[in-house]
Amino acid sequence: MLMAGGLSPVVGFAQTPTPPATVAAPAASEVAHYTYRVVKVYPHDPQAFTQGLFIQNGRLFESTGMAGASSLREVDLTTGEVKRKREIARPYFAEGVAPWGNAIIGLTWTQGKAFVWDRDSFAPKGEFAYTGEGWGLTGDGTHLILSDGSDRLRFLDPQTFKVVSEVPVTLRGEPIEMLNELEYVEGQVYANVWQTDYIVRIDPKDGKINGIVDLKGLMAYGPAITQRIDVLNGIAFNPETKHLLVTGKYWPALFEIELIDKATGKPYVFR
Repeated sequence: MLMAGGLSPVVGFAQTPTPPATVAAPAASEVAHYTYRVVKVYPHDPQAFTQGLFIQNGRLFESTGMAGASSLREVDLTTGEVKRKREIARPYFAEGVAPWGNAIIGLTWTQGKAFVWDRDSFAPKGEFAYTGEGWGLTGDGTHLILSDGSDRLRFLDPQTFKVVSEVPVTLRGEPIEMLNELEYVEGQVYANVWQTDYIVRIDPKDGKINGIVDLKGLMAYGPAITQRIDVLNGIAFNPETKHLLVTGKYWPALFEIELIDKATGKPYVFR
C-alpha cells in the first residue's frame, strides 16, 4: 500500500488546473479533509474517455464519451479488458451511467436523452427525455440523482425521469459548480469536480459538502504517461473491499484507494 505525498509526478503528467478557492481551502472545522493511500493499480483503456463508473454484483461497468467514440462497457477489473461493449452512435455524446434494477441508465451530454439498456445483454429497453445537460448519474435506492455541470443535484423518478426535487450544493454557503461523475455511498453523494483533482462528499438532504478528497499526484503511482490524458473522472465504490476505485479520461490506470483523514492520519472506514 502506498501513501500519497512527497512523490514527484511522472514526467509528462499534465497537472489539472487549480481548483476554485472555495474548494481548495475549506476550513478544517467545516469539512473533513482526506488524502489517499493507493491499494492497487489496475490497467485501464487509455482510449476510454471515462464518463461513468460503477460496480454491481462484483462487475465493473463504464461509460465513455466523445461523439463517435461513446460506449457502454463491462470491464474486467483485474486486466482492464473490455468484456462487452455497446457502441453509442453519433450524434450522441455519452455521459454518466447508473444501475437501476436489472437495467443500466445512461445520460447524453446535450441531446436531452437517457438510454436504458438491459444490464446483462446491453440490449436497449427504452429511453427517457430530460431538459438541460447530462453529466453524472447515480441512485439512492429511491431516486436517480443527476448532475448537469451546475451547482445543483436533481432527484429523478426512475420510472418517468421526471424531477422530484433539487438541492443546491454548497461549501460554507457558497455554491460549488462543475459537479461531474457521481457515486452514492452510505447515504452520501461523492462527486468529481470537473477540471480539478478533488472529489467532494455531499449530504443529499441539504446539499452541504462535508468532505473533500484531495487526489493530487495520483497518476504518479501509475504507468508512465506516453499520450495525452485528460481530467480525473470516474468513481466506483467496491462493497467487497470497502475502497473507492477512481480513474480519469484517457487514463491508462484505474486506482483502488483508501481514504486517509488528513487530521488524524487514520483510514476512513466505510461501514
